[in-house]
Amino acid sequence: MIPMTKVARQARIAELLERQPVRSQPDLARLLLESGVEVTQATLSRDLDELGALKLRAEDGSLVYALPGEGGGRIPLARLGSGESPAARLGRLAEELLVSAEASANLVIVRTPPGAAQFLASAIDHADWKSILGTVAGDDTILVISRDPMGGDAVAEALLRHADRRI
Repeated sequence: MIPMTKVARQARIAELLERQPVRSQPDLARLLLESGVEVTQATLSRDLDELGALKLRAEDGSLVYALPGEGGGRIPLARLGSGESPAARLGRLAEELLVSAEASANLVIVRTPPGAAQFLASAIDHADWKSILGTVAGDDTILVISRDPMGGDAVAEALLRHADRRI
């Protein structure tokens, strides 16, 4: 066994939780051991707490560990059985929350009502658009970054279409 730093160990935990359903700490400890990471139950419990891991109900009704959508690993919405596709969720949230979307080169500034940016940014991230590199959300503003150096206009137009707004 090669000793891991706390950050590396927590990154491995996040990776495991994102890749497969994990129902218990002993299951997670076994998966970590199989990947070369030995951890005590107390350390594992602290790591899960620091990562903000939650137990959520999966499609089969069992409880599984998941991480919040902001930063690090994301909760795989399809695995958790949210009942709607990521595209449908994005459309619903964009319709409710998107106020405006304006582009400059590969950047798009999206405005939402106060407190709503995180929800819409998470929906954009989970939609897994290949043309979007990522998002950064504040309180009422989201920065969406297009992979294409001049792709901001296309991303802004697509977001506005999701919201059923005129372009």
